[in-house]
Amino acid sequence: MSGQGFGVVRPLPGNGLVAYVGGLLRVCDAGEAAADGLLEALRETAASGGDGRALARRAAQVLAANMAGDPATCAVAGPVGTGVAVLVSGSAAASVSTSGGETRLAGSDSLTWADRLISGPVERVELTLPGAGSPHPAVGFDGGVVHGGGLIGDLTDQPFQARPHRQAPAQSRPLTSEMPNTALHMEPDLAPPPERPVERPPYPLADQPPLVQGASSGPQGGLPHSGAHPGPPPLEQPPFGQEQPPFGHEQPPYGHEQPPFGHEQPPFGHDSQPPYLPPHEQPHPEPQQQFPSYDELPPPGTGMADQQQHMGPPEHFDQPAPPVLGPPEHFDHPGPPPQQQEQGDHGDRPLVYGVDCKNDHFNDPRVPYCAVCGIALVQRTLVPYKGPRPSLGVLILDDGTALPLESDYLLGRDPERAPEVAGGSARPAKVTSPDGSVSRRHLRVALDGWDVNLVDLGSVNGTQIQPPGDPNFYDIPPNEPVTIAPGTTVRVGVSRTLRFEAHRG
Repeated sequence: MSGQGFGVVRPLPGNGLVAYVGGLLRVCDAGEAAADGLLEALRETAASGGDGRALARRAAQVLAANMAGDPATCAVAGPVGTGVAVLVSGSAAASVSTSGGETRLAGSDSLTWADRLISGPVERVELTLPGAGSPHPAVGFDGGVVHGGGLIGDLTDQPFQARPHRQAPAQSRPLTSEMPNTALHMEPDLAPPPERPVERPPYPLADQPPLVQGASSGPQGGLPHSGAHPGPPPLEQPPFGQEQPPFGHEQPPYGHEQPPFGHEQPPFGHDSQPPYLPPHEQPHPEPQQQFPSYDELPPPGTGMADQQQHMGPPEHFDQPAPPVLGPPEHFDHPGPPPQQQEQGDHGDRPLVYGVDCKNDHFNDPRVPYCAVCGIALVQRTLVPYKGPRPSLGVLILDDGTALPLESDYLLGRDPERAPEVAGGSARPAKVTSPDGSVSRRHLRVALDGWDVNLVDLGSVNGTQIQPPGDPNFYDIPPNEPVTIAPGTTVRVGVSRTLRFEAHRG
């Protein structure tokens, strides 16, 4: 949408001043003190190549500087990607039509002004002042500043419709080339193809019966071959099955041993005792298997030749073994089950997977050091389990307000009426600014596992982040979660900031 502006723009009859510059729209009451400032903001934004969001920011600054009396009657709009950013104030109104429906904004519904970022594709945008008339279909507006009561941008009625005449020269190129021979050659070429398609259907139809008959020996013959290939494995499996029962019969006497691998190695030892008795490697696997119940690497190291030869069959018998491995895990790590049983005492705190350090501090399993005491976390010796998530830190606003990160927050100048707050999924955090750059429903702080995410809720002035150690601020995309790290500074609107601090440790 930003590439084609607002399509066909038409002014509405009225006594105000309307402007269309650089694909940006602006309507304002001629008697408003902020009229000149808004026109200058429009021109500066267009000259710098800004979009609708940049225009709304400049307009908000102009209106904030002229708030001594009643709100100014004006409205601005500009494309943002495939959508549009709209700001209305006073008695002005705006209407945006998309494939999903129509959105209406009225400045009279707000104490200051109303703004909205509407996702596209946009079909029609209308900005109106009080007393605006209806547009004449023959009147268009290519750009500039004129008297009027509003503007209508219709993207469904593109000016490109008047360009077929310009395309006529392209259609006349074959005539100027004057190549009748090619035209004559094309005509006979075009005549046979309709005959050939007419003749072609009978041939496949006539060929189909023999193909079907031959298919039993040709294509379908290939399918049985492909099916025959899976057939031989079942034929090969019985011999393995015949070799496997001995393992099954030999497992019970060795079932008294703790490790499951003990069930496998003695059978191999009995089957191949003559070749492997000289190395005397069989007594060594037994002590290795008795210490850890999970270590699969030491036993294979002692009998690699046996296990490589019978890799297929033992795997079938290894599959029922994991249930046997379950109890050792519970006995080796008695901590998780009791803590999982105690999760009922923390119903207000979400459960996440984490690990304990040696001092029993619950941590993010991805970090190398404990966030509380700083001790190193050796990942290979830790077993993650579900436990109540501790506080992930705190958000400190520039006015000293602290928001503990124990649940989601919704920031804005009027967050109490947001559906997220009404539904109980987020807490309200009222943030206002003297320049009015903070939207009613501006930013959501969403906690996901151990991550702190920011979601800009389509605010007009946007949200920016400054990563730790970086002097620059970066815009975050609307309606997409962005994970931030401790030490990140967040700019809400134009002038309000907050900082993410991990107070743990």
